[in-house]
Amino acid sequence: MIHTAQTGTARARDVQIRSGAAMLYGDLSIPTGAQGVVLFAHGSGSSRHSPRNQFVARTIREAGVGTLLFDLLTAEEEAIDARTGHLRFDIGLLAARLIDATYWLKGELDYFRVGYFGSSTGGGAALVAAAEVGEIVSAVVSRGGRPDLAGDALAQVKSPTLLIVGGLDYPVIEMNEAALAQMRCEKQLKIVPGATHLFEEPGALEQVADLAAEWFQRHLVPAE
Repeated sequence: MIHTAQTGTARARDVQIRSGAAMLYGDLSIPTGAQGVVLFAHGSGSSRHSPRNQFVARTIREAGVGTLLFDLLTAEEEAIDARTGHLRFDIGLLAARLIDATYWLKGELDYFRVGYFGSSTGGGAALVAAAEVGEIVSAVVSRGGRPDLAGDALAQVKSPTLLIVGGLDYPVIEMNEAALAQMRCEKQLKIVPGATHLFEEPGALEQVADLAAEWFQRHLVPAE
């Protein structure tokens, strides 16, 4: 069920993605001429409407790459998670939802290259999903992510992966450094100086968005 609107240079569509018994709602926005789409896997307490995710997505679209922001949990699951906090750490569930969304997207746009942008626990889910689907995913970016939650899947990831961490987010820097050492793919760790976990400092999120857009442009936009 798709609603299409013309928004400047990007076609925006409200989409529904079936994953098991769950129906996931998302926003698919593709700039004219794009040949790649980035799926967003956000962390706990966040959603496709998050201003941070929206900002990063806009920067990625300005680089000529489409975006699919969707909610990994249903409204009912979000309500449960707000009380218990356990679903946000169910990396298997989150990765399975991301994989289902990936196959849905390939069914709609089979010739498009696919990337993942994961935040917080969504970073771990993105890496588990990338290990599972293999070369279908052309690039992964993790922002303040928990790649440690991907466990043994880290060594199976083939997609070029960029890990972005705030310079003041000390425990997460250590987790990302340890994860980087286990990965066998093309990989980079970028530390944004003076930034904390949510990159709320002036200019910090802009740096994240620019790094992500450049990574996806390099790996999802075919060379002329």
